[in-house]
Amino acid sequence: MKPGPIIAMILLILLGMWLVLQPALARGSADLNVRIGAMEISLTRDQVDGVAGYQIISPSSMADHEFIEADQLDTFLSTQIEVWNARPAWARRLLGFLNITSWGTFAWVAVGLIGQAAFFGRMFVQWVVSERSRVSTVPVIFWWFSLIGGSLLFIYFVWRRDVVGVLGQSTGIVIYARNLKLIKKEKCRAVQESCGPNEEQCDADLD
Repeated sequence: MKPGPIIAMILLILLGMWLVLQPALARGSADLNVRIGAMEISLTRDQVDGVAGYQIISPSSMADHEFIEADQLDTFLSTQIEVWNARPAWARRLLGFLNITSWGTFAWVAVGLIGQAAFFGRMFVQWVVSERSRVSTVPVIFWWFSLIGGSLLFIYFVWRRDVVGVLGQSTGIVIYARNLKLIKKEKCRAVQESCGPNEEQCDADLD
């Protein structure tokens, strides 16, 4: 086995772990975590010009919020509760069900859903092809669906800070890509053997 795919797998795992653990460690260093509806606000104690207060660590959409003085914290949190409760009941339920803080982050859920649909699609296509040929067959489209679905789920799990999901998909992505490369090499060898010295026809077949 060539070392390239193994190295790529290790690097992808390390990248995924870094992307997941960096914000998780930042949240772990928070002095205060407050959950309002589907949103969790993490704050750390700070001091500006001798005044004690808090800085927001997460969510990232609020990280640029100005320094909150200690005696203004209750007012700030009350405002966030009012904003959440101002949403229609159905919106609060749906956001809570999807575990997202706003409709703007629904795009990330869509990425995960598309990735999962691609994963289901690969098995469905493989099943249909096998049933038609009456022989267990793995078509090329299976690996394409796997690569697309795995990549989208990897991105989704990184956003969710899901260590288990990132580990599972980071190894799979390399395997799917490697299988596609091996299939392409096999096709090239088959075309070259059938074409013989006719290189122009060979190139045309590969295209």
